[in-house]
This record gives sequence, C-alpha cells and structure tokens, in this order.
Amino acid sequence: MRRSSVLVVDDSPDNLKLIGGLLKDLYRVKIATDGEKALAIARGPSTPDLILLDVMMPGMSGYDVCRLLKSDPLTQNVPIIFLTALSSDQDESEGLEIGGADYVTKPVNPRVLLARVKTQIENKASSDFIRNQNDFLDAEVQRRTLELTAIQDVTILSMASLAETRDSDTGNHILRTQYYVRALAEALRQHPRFRDYLTHDGIDMLFKSAPLHDIGKVGIPDHILLKPGRLTIEEFEIMKTHTTLGRDALQGAENSLGTQVGFLEIAKEIAYCHQEKWDGSGYPQGLSGDDIPISARLMAVADVYDALISRRVYKEGMTHEEAIAIITDSAGTHFDPDIVEAFLSIDDEFRRIALRYTDSDEDLDKKRDKLEQIPSQNGK
Repeated sequence: MRRSSVLVVDDSPDNLKLIGGLLKDLYRVKIATDGEKALAIARGPSTPDLILLDVMMPGMSGYDVCRLLKSDPLTQNVPIIFLTALSSDQDESEGLEIGGADYVTKPVNPRVLLARVKTQIENKASSDFIRNQNDFLDAEVQRRTLELTAIQDVTILSMASLAETRDSDTGNHILRTQYYVRALAEALRQHPRFRDYLTHDGIDMLFKSAPLHDIGKVGIPDHILLKPGRLTIEEFEIMKTHTTLGRDALQGAENSLGTQVGFLEIAKEIAYCHQEKWDGSGYPQGLSGDDIPISARLMAVADVYDALISRRVYKEGMTHEEAIAIITDSAGTHFDPDIVEAFLSIDDEFRRIALRYTDSDEDLDKKRDKLEQIPSQNGK
C-alpha cells in the first residue's frame, strides 16, 4: 500500500531534521522552510495527506498559510497540525478556528507527535474513503438519472411517432410544436399570470410533453382521420374523441406505474384540453378562460399556427403573415389574449422554427407512401 505523505513546514533546519527523522520510517516526508514553498508543494501534483505547520515563520505565518490552504478546494481537506512554541489557550483556539486539526507545542514530545500524526492520517483516510464513496454514489445517481431521462424521452417520441404514422402530419410537426410551445413559454416566463407555472422545470416538462398532444389519434378510424375533405357532423364527433382517447391512454400508463409522473400529468392536460377555446366553444369539456390548463392554451396556439402554415399531403400551407392574421383575430375567442400577445412579440422565432423543421418534398412523398399503405374502412 502507498505510504501516506507528510509535509513538514518549519523555518528551523534543526526542527526539520528532528521531525523528519521521527517520521521518515513510517511516512513519505516532504519539507518546506517557508509558507510560499509549503503552498507550492501542497498544490503540486501530489497533495500531502497531512501538514505539520510551524506558526511563527518569517514572512507568511503558519496561520496565513492555513487560511490559504483551507480556501483552496485542492487542499481544503488536508489536515493541519500546528507546531509552535505559543502555548496560550488563545493561540490554540485561533489555530483550531481557522481550520487546524490539532495543535502541538514545542519542544515536541516524539511519542505525542507520532500519536497525533497517526490519528490524523487515519482520520484523513476514513474521510477520503467516505468522500470517494459519496462521489461514486453521486456519479451513479447522475448516470442513472441521465439514463432514465433518455429512456423517458425516447418513449415519448416513440409514442408520438406512432400517432404521426397514421396522420397526415409529418414527424416535423412534432418538432415544430415542441419548439413553438417552448418559445411561447419562455416569452411568458415573467408574466404575472404565468410566472409561477412557467418555471425552468415547468418549461422543460412542457417541452417533453408537447409531442403527445395528438396521441389519441391512434384510436380514430382511418376513413375519418385521413379524410382530405370536410368531415360530416358524425365524423367530426368521432374525431373529437381523440382528446379523450389520448388522456385515457396516458392515464392508463400512469396507473400501470402506480404513481404520478410530472411529465405525464402535463401530457394528459395537453392531450385532453388542447382543443378547448378561450370562449368555451371548444371540446371535449367546453372549458373557458383560466379553467383551461396553461399547458393546453400554449399548445392550442402552437398547434393551430403549425396547421395553418404547414404543407400537407393534400394541401398547401398558408403564409406566415396569413397565419398571424388568423391567430390575431382569434384572440379572446379561440386563444388566451395574453398568449396571443406573446406570440406576436416572437412571431419571427416561430417563423425560424418553421423553416428549421420544414417539410421537404421528400418528407411529404414518404408520408404519402405511408398513408397509401394504410387500408381505409369500406374502401373510403
């Protein structure tokens, strides 16, 4: 096993020779004749396990050296035993108050010094072991947290992609709405109505949950979900059930876990309520105003904007300016007016997100091919 190292700091060659002779058979001994050299050795590539430090030295005193060592993360855990001719209670208390582990008066009693050194070396070894174990556990917790987060994110995107494969939207719709929602949330972060909800963690949860807003469309029959023209009243009533289907699917997943999960709570709100309207004319519950969850109000603006500007297999998209006009006209009826105001303040950011994740001709061709492979009910 590696022998512990002791740094002896004293301006007297005789004291260095005496103490070094006492310790050399048991420890690796380093010596320094002043405070500057002591700091250089202590902060060097091999930090000592213990420092025996003279108090009264020319230039930098032992107390000054101790304060500097204890303020440095590299050396703050190295125990220091003061060696000094000063023997008053005040001197000893000062040394202990600034971080000294022990206080030995000169002339040194060899047996006492060796016993004190052994005690501090053993204490240091125990502390290092516990610290290393804690560091290992912290690293393991962090690794597992990152792993679980990655699994969670992959699961969300997999579920969202499952819904996307059956819809006329491309996978880019998921990305665009995610980033729209986050941009809106950041714009409203300091707003008095929203700041308690839109914390850093809250916005992160919104970003993770947003892709699941249309997960319930998995349960809608193909001849309705994929119909390019206007739905009949009966068909629209079935289409409206995607909100409840999505909420129930996510609730079932949460029930299987046996505990509430933060991002699933928000995902349920978004899936169930993103078709509600500010004036109460939406579905499935006809909620109005602040009774609509904030998460769903944000998604409503993001989802409608993307539906307006995006090309689909069966239609061309509107211009950014046309979409802005429609959303502006719908403030106070379809949308929360404050969220629309935030949208207007960052509409260039929406445009940039739309361009960054735009649907290419290749994306639309792939989507068209997928949809053609899905059999529709009664040949419709």
